[in-house]
Amino acid sequence: MRTCLCAVFLLVSSAIASSPPVTFLDPQGIQYDPFGTRQAHVLVFVRTDCPITNRYAPELGRIKTEFKERPVDFWLVYSDRSQQAAEVLRQIDDFHLPGTALLDPTQALAHLARATVSPQAAVFDERGRLTYSGRIDDRVAELGKVRATASTHDLEKAIADTLAHRPVAHPQTRAIGCFLADVQ
Repeated sequence: MRTCLCAVFLLVSSAIASSPPVTFLDPQGIQYDPFGTRQAHVLVFVRTDCPITNRYAPELGRIKTEFKERPVDFWLVYSDRSQQAAEVLRQIDDFHLPGTALLDPTQALAHLARATVSPQAAVFDERGRLTYSGRIDDRVAELGKVRATASTHDLEKAIADTLAHRPVAHPQTRAIGCFLADVQ
């Protein structure tokens, strides 16, 4: 199993830098390349059964709106092999999650982004290099301990730094949330 996942990881990693593009399906079966022609690619790893993900929906919408005039793609990545398309679509509709949903049943994107929990964000630059992996902000201090407001907006800063071709000050932070099932 581990050999298989490593092979998928290497395949995705090498394909990002070359053509043809690597594609993933959305819940309706449409193919997308999450590493297309944009300058920054934001992947947010989510689960339909994670209340922390749902709680972050307004903040993710705010961030997407903040960068709507910039060359940024927003993707909602479902890496849990058991996620059903209908559940994904219902969550997006119920909570107004922003971005395009991608199904990642082989967990290739999760491995590439070093994602282990939901919600966890990753930012890639135009060359497909991971510039940030971690929390959206510091509002969730630990499971069961949530601040009223965030004082550090890690994802927003990482997107801005990536767009400006600056190194992200903290390229990896600890995301707190629901474990992505089966991610190894």
